[in-house]
Amino acid sequence: MKALVAQELSGPDGLIYTDVPDVGGDDKVIVDVGAAGVSFPELLMLRGEYQMRLEPPFTPGMEIAGTVRSAPYESEFKPGQRVTALTMLGGWAERVAVTADQLRPTPDELDDAQAVALLGNYQTMYFALAKRGALRPGETVLVLGSAGGVGTAAIQIAKALGANVIALVHRPTAMDYVKSLGADVVLPLTDGWLQAVKDATDGTGVDLVVDPVGGEAFDDAIRALAVEGRLLVLGFASGGGIPTVKVNRLLLRNVAVIGVGYGEYLNRKPGSQSLFEFGVGELVKAGLRPPPPVRYPLEKGADALRALADGEILGKLVLVP
Repeated sequence: MKALVAQELSGPDGLIYTDVPDVGGDDKVIVDVGAAGVSFPELLMLRGEYQMRLEPPFTPGMEIAGTVRSAPYESEFKPGQRVTALTMLGGWAERVAVTADQLRPTPDELDDAQAVALLGNYQTMYFALAKRGALRPGETVLVLGSAGGVGTAAIQIAKALGANVIALVHRPTAMDYVKSLGADVVLPLTDGWLQAVKDATDGTGVDLVVDPVGGEAFDDAIRALAVEGRLLVLGFASGGGIPTVKVNRLLLRNVAVIGVGYGEYLNRKPGSQSLFEFGVGELVKAGLRPPPPVRYPLEKGADALRALADGEILGKLVLVP
């Protein structure tokens, strides 16, 4: 079968589309991949900059949706059934072999590419907002990096949970896209954005900041918090280093900086994923739909990763075998 293999840790240039041994295993469910998700942590992984360093060669890919090709006789999953799975590796391929407990039925309302978006980004943001941030209806959420996969999910989940949303956009060309997601206020991430956020909240600031960006925006994001506000740290996509905070700021203004590591949480609390899957599933039943993902053929995976690195992708990026 064909797969994208990281031959060296040199970013997208280290990926090759090649033949690999077919997957198998008597106790495994074999899935024909219909769409595989691409996330910023995988770009970092390909550069050797992720917290979990892997030695090449390996096939990346943590999110897949597709159709069951074969399954053990006693499995609840049957050939032809549409499924999704969170896998640590191996998703950027024509087929994957997974255990039955990794699989979930795909909602009929979603195609494979949309279903992939729900796995990482939307479950992460439900975990971030509902669990870690304890978001309450009527609160105001500020989203940094709002045009990417995480930002898109943050806006839609926050709105679905009854929040008001202010979205910051680094790319002027993304303004209309972000507005279409339902953000109440969309502002450019330029000098003076902090004052613009304060003006939009009548000087009080926001209750929750979603920050997958880090870098220079972090300090002003702290200043944007209202009393008892919470800043959710999801990553450092800016590449500007890991920010630090003077904790006296937290004490004097009664604000909090909260880490959000969904994958690590699931590793340390086995079985907890079902809670966040259920929450997202209920929002889908109520009408939530991810915007159409950006699709690249699997063989063009290196080009897809370059586009992601260059900030050309709006929303979720998926690879289609």
